[in-house]
Amino acid sequence: MATAGKQLFTTLEADGTLTVALEDVSFADPTHNQVLVRMEAAPINPSDLAILVGGADMENAEYMPGKFVARMPEAANAASKARHGLKLPAGNEGAGTVIAAGDSDAAQALVGQRVSCVPGNAYSQYCLSDADMCLPLGEHSVEEGASAFVNPMTALGFVETARADGQNAILHTVGASNLGQMLTRICAEDGIGLVNIVRKSDQVDLLKGLGSEHVVNSSEDDFMDKLTDAIRETGAFYGFDPVGGGTLVDTAFRAMERVAREQMAEYSRYGSNQPKRMFIYGRLDTSPTILTPSYGFGWTLSGWLLFPFLQSIGQETMGRMRQRVRDNLTSTFASSYKSRVTLEEMLTKDAVLDYRAMRTGEKYLVTPWA
Repeated sequence: MATAGKQLFTTLEADGTLTVALEDVSFADPTHNQVLVRMEAAPINPSDLAILVGGADMENAEYMPGKFVARMPEAANAASKARHGLKLPAGNEGAGTVIAAGDSDAAQALVGQRVSCVPGNAYSQYCLSDADMCLPLGEHSVEEGASAFVNPMTALGFVETARADGQNAILHTVGASNLGQMLTRICAEDGIGLVNIVRKSDQVDLLKGLGSEHVVNSSEDDFMDKLTDAIRETGAFYGFDPVGGGTLVDTAFRAMERVAREQMAEYSRYGSNQPKRMFIYGRLDTSPTILTPSYGFGWTLSGWLLFPFLQSIGQETMGRMRQRVRDNLTSTFASSYKSRVTLEEMLTKDAVLDYRAMRTGEKYLVTPWA
């Protein structure tokens, strides 16, 4: 017998009209390895904002109970052509209680348990999820488990990717984010060198308090010199950047090349042979990525996404990573939230303008049943 509840959908039309609204939905009974989760907490991650608001004009949107309608600027709308006319669910991850299951042993074993999951439609009162993609939370609360997948597995994924490439040091361009704080703790635990870039002095203090040795403030006049020093001390010629647009990746490459040139035995007009690699894993800045011809030819810029990475590593490695997350949910992988909102409240103007700003340490948690 189908279960009824509210679910959020986002639709972008060809004319640039973006509609995000709650609808009453009937959720099918789970089959075989599926479970039906009563969703109780779901974070709003930067990766969720692309489909929720994208580049839309939210200041002048029309807000009404359980719904908003906004205009997408022409450039952003053209870039989103593939989703025109599609009504899409939203919310990558969350946590709740399994209330029904299919007939597989794995699914049946989860009935009655609190789990975190990544259904892709977590802004909903119920979700169907594959049992293999659920993490039993044991004694942990749903709030503690709500962000147990995207940020923790991404931070662990950075370390796994670096090690696979023979690297023992990492540069991260948004060090004070929730994910950045997790990465700081992981690198400290695993003996991985880490260079954190932040934008404010209080963020330097935050990361220093977590034990980060190399934290550089991009707003300071001597930022480039301090970044170069940190790369020299750690050997971090390998980094991850969620900003995407602008010159931050370029700055990292230039600082890496400074260090590499110091280590050259003789001059080369082509620059150093030191491999320098950066991964873009987000688009907090949707403007073009600017690169300058100032660091030779020994550099690589790639994209990095969590789910393709997980598909590449195999069940054993993923299981080890997931177990580490569960064992350390309230320490290494703890998340904090500025505000908690219901499904209806997350669509109000005040909430939208606040969480779309993506300010460090000001994450929102959606509580569908509050």
